[in-house]
Amino acid sequence: MMKSFTCCLMLFFAFTSTAQNNSEETTIKEVIATFFRGLHKGDSAVVAKTFHKDIKIQTTNTQKGKNILTTETKIKLLTSIADKNPAHVYFEKLLSMHVQIDGNLAAVWTPYEFYFNGAFSHCGANSFQLFNNNGLWQITYLIDMRRRTNRKALQNKK
Repeated sequence: MMKSFTCCLMLFFAFTSTAQNNSEETTIKEVIATFFRGLHKGDSAVVAKTFHKDIKIQTTNTQKGKNILTTETKIKLLTSIADKNPAHVYFEKLLSMHVQIDGNLAAVWTPYEFYFNGAFSHCGANSFQLFNNNGLWQITYLIDMRRRTNRKALQNKK
């Protein structure tokens, strides 16, 4: 009888934990989706809602054979989004979204292709770090990698 009760209790906690993680993952994915909706629309207020007040933003790329790491301020990024020419169409096509969660920390990895006015511009990956700020998931760190070579072209070389 005690073994059955213990097994039932363990199953209950396993299902409860899985349900909580699925709910948290859904919430985190919505934060990332909101970020991209704001980016695509040129709505910096929408993007700003996804950021923690102390966010750090960086970009990596390669120039003249050297790897470069650039840091951008939150204000500069939000201003560039707000100043987007309405005639320009930005579309960042996410190829997948991998979410990992441990307590109040989450990591999201999103390989992407970026299109400007319908034409391929660049591709790479985004890495988001999120913090559960007392019930509100916020992006605390964003780094992306950019390259001009299309991912499909890279796959064809292999």
